[in-house]
Amino acid sequence: MKRLFVLALVATIPACSPGNAPTANSVSANTNLARDTATDARRHGPAIAAFAGLKPGDKVIDWIPGGGYWTRTFARIVGRTGHVYGIWAAPYAAEAATDVRRYTELAADPAFGNISASTQPATELKAPEPVDLVFTSQNYHDYADKFMGSLDPALLDKAAFAALKPGGIFLIIDHVAAAGSGMRDTDTLHRIDPAAVKKQVTAAGFQFVGESRLLANPADDHSKAVFDKSIRSRTDQFIYKFRKP
Repeated sequence: MKRLFVLALVATIPACSPGNAPTANSVSANTNLARDTATDARRHGPAIAAFAGLKPGDKVIDWIPGGGYWTRTFARIVGRTGHVYGIWAAPYAAEAATDVRRYTELAADPAFGNISASTQPATELKAPEPVDLVFTSQNYHDYADKFMGSLDPALLDKAAFAALKPGGIFLIIDHVAAAGSGMRDTDTLHRIDPAAVKKQVTAAGFQFVGESRLLANPADDHSKAVFDKSIRSRTDQFIYKFRKP
């Protein structure tokens, strides 16, 4: 049933509507769409975007956007009247030069036209306009790690709060660590205790409004690094939704 639900959402994404979407008939657009639709079964992009409440015309910050799957998913939904600001934290960008280059190429792709790419200090998160959604997937746990500058996550949470419109959403996806572990495993297993995230984000003024278990995996015992072959791409992940009052 989940697969049918996801496929149904894919079929109704505004990108398929010529009146709202970026250019949808180019080779690059069709290639990206085919690849991303295949990925949806595992990553549930359209369903998670629906959980976030994303709609045509919305403005989005995709913080540390990686390979661009989430950006492309959001760009198809928000359409020509919306925008996705892909923001790389500078220390992360220094470690991911190939991903940053490919993302810059994505932002320049005329198949979209509603994507921007930038690199900012890790302590900043700024778009040219207030946004409806700040999103990050599998990167929140990195913020306090040494390569990022051993930063206090409160800085990121406050920056996300400032970037959002009143009523805007901060959506966080990350790998689950053992209950009670706090930040202990962020630099070793690349996991974080969901309770620690909830405490940090609500301390910045956000309201916790719900979670989705679309990426949950009860078979993951939270003891292995996320790159371990036995669990890679199948980790237990939490999806937390916060709202700026």
